[in-house]
Amino acid sequence: MTPPASEDAAPAAILRPAGPRDAEELSVLLSELGYPSAPEAVVRRISACADVPGLSIVVATMDERIVGVVAVHCVPTLISDAALGRITALVVADEMRGRGIGRQLVEEAEAFARKQGCERMELTSGDHRPGAHAFYVRLGYAVEARRFIKHGLGER
Repeated sequence: MTPPASEDAAPAAILRPAGPRDAEELSVLLSELGYPSAPEAVVRRISACADVPGLSIVVATMDERIVGVVAVHCVPTLISDAALGRITALVVADEMRGRGIGRQLVEEAEAFARKQGCERMELTSGDHRPGAHAFYVRLGYAVEARRFIKHGLGER
């Protein structure tokens, strides 16, 4: 799953599927991303995602510590014969940014999406994250649409 690091590059993180045992460390990363989550909630979410076709959650580790995570969902759509890949979560520990871990996670998500028949990948990023926006542009992503959200659907 993990490509070898070149001699002149920082060592590559080791990538592997996320599991319930990762909940404690993932709850910290999700909080950094702006989605505070108790470890128990993370266990439930990972378990709910475990057998969903077209869904992958991968963690990046260095020295046996989780330093990043990416979640990607691939879904068929009405507008195209090809499925759509969507990165729904991506975060690298603040102190580990700038070492190529985010790029490694995005490349892993894109490879998974290609295997699922996706021809397009999308993601969203809050307006308050200009550093993340510059990162996505460097990876070849472009701003193409607005995002509209309606909260509270489960409250009725």
